[in-house]
Amino acid sequence: MIHHSNENGSVIVSAGVYTDIAGTAAINCMSVKGMVARSVSDGLYHLLRRESMGKGVKVEFHKDGAISIDLHIMVGDGVNLSAVGKSIIDEVRYMVSNTTGTEVRGVNVYIDAIKLEKHK
Repeated sequence: MIHHSNENGSVIVSAGVYTDIAGTAAINCMSVKGMVARSVSDGLYHLLRRESMGKGVKVEFHKDGAISIDLHIMVGDGVNLSAVGKSIIDEVRYMVSNTTGTEVRGVNVYIDAIKLEKHK
């Protein structure tokens, strides 16, 4: 959790807030099919439902009040992975810092799966 204080009072922002903002920002980027999590039972990556999206996001809190975010995603096939990754990093960093006022030290994108589309 991050604690923000000023002369008017204080606000405590929980990890769930950062997870929701980062996950929503990531899945709204073009070519992102959703957040994924690795199944312990079969070792495969599975697309998460919107209500379970937080399992694909990890937030690390630093002593100086900054955070780092890891995102595990699935993208569509035929996309430029580097461009998608950069777009996600930029969008997540902007949305989290703009919404919460928290410094985002790093955003790490793990493209764990590619959803193959049927081509006609």
